[in-house]
Amino acid sequence: MTGVLDRPAFLLVAVSRPWFWPVSWVPAYLGTVLASHTWLPARPDVPRSLLALLVLGPLIWGAVLAQNDLHDLPSDRANPRKAGAPLVTGRLTAKSLRMWYRLIAAASVGTAGFVGPLFVLGVAGVLALGWAYSVPPLRLKTRPGWDVAVNAVVVGVVSPAAGWAVTRPPWEFPWPFAAIGLLFAAALYIPTTVTDLAADVSAGYTTFAVRYGPRFAFWTGVVLWAAALAISLGCAALDVLVPRETLVPQLCLAPVLVAAYAALTRRPSIFRLALLSVLFGVPTAGFALAYIGGGPPAPV
Repeated sequence: MTGVLDRPAFLLVAVSRPWFWPVSWVPAYLGTVLASHTWLPARPDVPRSLLALLVLGPLIWGAVLAQNDLHDLPSDRANPRKAGAPLVTGRLTAKSLRMWYRLIAAASVGTAGFVGPLFVLGVAGVLALGWAYSVPPLRLKTRPGWDVAVNAVVVGVVSPAAGWAVTRPPWEFPWPFAAIGLLFAAALYIPTTVTDLAADVSAGYTTFAVRYGPRFAFWTGVVLWAAALAISLGCAALDVLVPRETLVPQLCLAPVLVAAYAALTRRPSIFRLALLSVLFGVPTAGFALAYIGGGPPAPV
């Protein structure tokens, strides 16, 4: 078994963290649903959609996380969650990981070219943000506020816009959905800075939670989460983007979602954040069902 775990293909998958792939796949899929008003893309768009999934999953995450691992090694060595990481265990050398980063980044941009030129620009932008997040001198991960903003923009705005861009021009992407995605993504990212607080303090990294403390991080997340729900409710009330028939279910679910967020992020863990994501999937699926089942929404 050890020999299998040390094979390059397995190490490559381990670096890209497959459990992170849905973090970009789900909002990208929602973007595709918004653009096409159907569950699945039209037949001519299927090959490009599959290539987009390849880019937004293993390729982008492989490149961004390889860069992150290279520059987070001091804190990863002190972080129990990263104890089995290939770079921490020595199964992978920094030299090899740098080479892999270049290859995966090139593959991301090259594959994006088959989706479309604007998709290439988006992928290049994400790679640039990944570099700025991890690599000195910018190293936005250690600049409180910027660490949250980078992740929120990539997951909450760029990913759904990328899914939208498979079938429609990205400049037509509806701004309310971008605002909702940005706020939800920020609210989900902030607790992760709390889970890594001890390791980041040990390594001298000034993240959001290190600078402002767990209590402030908790309440900031609650406010952002509630603000995203409020925008969604407002859109439903106006029948803009969010179907009006979701208004009553949203009014019933919003307090539950706020309470669940507060309960699961007061002492956050990866397991609790995973539970929160699953819970949030219920109203998300309800939105998609209403959006597909109803008529075209009012223009934004």
